[in-house]
Amino acid sequence: MILVTGATGQYGAKAIEHLLHKGVEAQHLSALVRDAAKGQKLQDQGIELRVGDYTNVDALVQAFQGVDTLLLVSSNDRGAVENRTAHHLNVIKAAQAARVKRLVYTSFVTKPAFQDSAIAGFLTSHAQTEQFLKDSGLPYTILQNGIYLEMIPLFAGAQVAETGVLLFPAQEGKASWVLREELAEAAAHVLTTEGHENKTYVLVNTEATSFQDIAQDLSSRLGKAIQYQSPPVEEFQATLTQVGVPEVYVGMFTMWASAVAQGMMDVQDSTLAAFLGRKPTTTAQFITQVYQ
Repeated sequence: MILVTGATGQYGAKAIEHLLHKGVEAQHLSALVRDAAKGQKLQDQGIELRVGDYTNVDALVQAFQGVDTLLLVSSNDRGAVENRTAHHLNVIKAAQAARVKRLVYTSFVTKPAFQDSAIAGFLTSHAQTEQFLKDSGLPYTILQNGIYLEMIPLFAGAQVAETGVLLFPAQEGKASWVLREELAEAAAHVLTTEGHENKTYVLVNTEATSFQDIAQDLSSRLGKAIQYQSPPVEEFQATLTQVGVPEVYVGMFTMWASAVAQGMMDVQDSTLAAFLGRKPTTTAQFITQVYQ
């Protein structure tokens, strides 16, 4: 029995979809959901629903009964980053208690000296989870996923085609952007093949691109010049605030822009391509698909 947590989320749902495509029978799949009503589509496919959330260890222990392999999709809690760490550790503890045989965890690509980066808190949560999992005695596989391609439209802004300006303080930094669905497909590969015990995989693209590259790809796709501007952080924040962007988003955009500028996601690796059996979707291909 394979159990997928976060099963109604975008990553978890795609992981289940790819497991089914790989021939895993629905009767051998289960899905952890917080609200059974939201899992009706999965249940209609013959997938067993297990109800629980990352804050309740006892409920998780019950939900994990009879599970051989567990895909722990990392928490997306929007509160303090420590909440995410606690959630992950609760799942691992429950998996231990329920005698789960293998745990696959979706982490994030991490470079040395990440403690000094703009996303130090986010990465520290993953690092602490990884270490706890390694110390747990559970057979594990860690998937260090790259930053989603799907973040690009959010960072570029909804009006980029109208304004002709891509405003983002990432300087000349690059990132190895990856499609979320292809990361879910890679997870399904790991869940259904052998030889992954106690291994950590870096799942990123085979090439990294900058926001200057993204602006050029947008220009080609939209048929008009898109200029990339990387203002000082303070100026960027002031501009967003002036146009009414909520403070929480101003902070998030600044954090990720600074991390890109620092090169924290500029890591190329061929593992994802090997798991997919093809080259991952490129930034240019993604922009062609998304922008009309």
